[in-house]
Amino acid sequence: MSETFEEKIKAMKTISPEEMDKRVKEIKNVCKSFCGDCPTYTGAGETQLGFCAVGKSNLIKEKKGCLCVNCPITKAMSLRWDYYCTWKWKRTVRDLKVDMG
Repeated sequence: MSETFEEKIKAMKTISPEEMDKRVKEIKNVCKSFCGDCPTYTGAGETQLGFCAVGKSNLIKEKKGCLCVNCPITKAMSLRWDYYCTWKWKRTVRDLKVDMG
């Protein structure tokens, strides 16, 4: 059985800050293939990538379509949401050290 998002968060609690930075860079690299073609991202003036890892964009304000569901990070991290660029959610990959109880 596949791990849930919350289980993956708990499993990553022991990762060092350096390892977390490395993983976030890997996520951003994967997102180059997805964010760059996203209707919401395109034309917004945003240069950041990997919103599921770093949180909401300060530049993107309008939802025009979302490609997150097709991103391999969604499957790898068992993500179940979309539009990470437009809303602040409390469970970004960078925030994995939060206490999930």
